[in-house]
Amino acid sequence: MTALPKSAAKPAAGRRAPPRQERAVQTYERLLDVAGELLGEVGIERISTNLICARAGMTPPALYRYFKDKYAVLEALGRRLMDRQNQVLFDWLDRYAPQGLDALSQAIEELMRATADVTASEPGAVWTLRALRAVPQLTHVRIESHRLVTDRMTEAYAPLLPDMPRDVLWRRVRISIDFGFAADEMLNEETLIPRDDLLRDAALILRHSLLP
Repeated sequence: MTALPKSAAKPAAGRRAPPRQERAVQTYERLLDVAGELLGEVGIERISTNLICARAGMTPPALYRYFKDKYAVLEALGRRLMDRQNQVLFDWLDRYAPQGLDALSQAIEELMRATADVTASEPGAVWTLRALRAVPQLTHVRIESHRLVTDRMTEAYAPLLPDMPRDVLWRRVRISIDFGFAADEMLNEETLIPRDDLLRDAALILRHSLLP
C-alpha cells in the first residue's frame, strides 16, 4: 500500500510564537482584528504595517514586537482563521463519527454552515482566504492546515470504509477539503446562486466524494 503523505510541517524559520501573557495576547488579537478589517478595505497589496499601526493607535516598534512585517501579520491572520475553522470540523468529527458513515454524510451541510459562520465572524476572512491562495509567502499556511485536517478526517473515516485503500481515502479527503473551502469562498462571491442552494448542492457533491 502506498504510504500516506507526511503532513506534519516545521514552523517557518524565524516565525515568532504568539504571546502568552494576557495583556500581550489582547494586543496581539487587537492587531489581527485591525489587520483583518483593513485587509477587507484596502486589499492585499495596499495593506501595510504603518496602516495597521495607525488604525490600532500603536507605534511601529510596538507592532514589531509581535510581527516582523506585513506578511507575518497576514500569516497570523491565516493561521487564526484556519485554526478556528478546523476546530469546527474536529468537533463535528467527534460528534458524528461514532454514529457511523451515514450520520457523517447526512451532517455535511451542517459542517459547511458552521464553517461559513466562522468565516463570516472573522474580520476580513474572505480576503484572508484570498491571501492564502494568492501570496506565495502564505501558501504553506493553507497547505499545512488542509493536510492536518485531511489526516484527522482520514483517521475518522478509515474504520468506516475498511475496503478503501488508505492512500485513496487520504487523496479523496484532501480533494474534498479544497472543494469545501472553494464553496465557502463562493458564498461571499457568487451572487447568482442563493446561499442555501449553494450549501445544499456543495454538501451533495461532498457526500458522494467519499463513497467507495
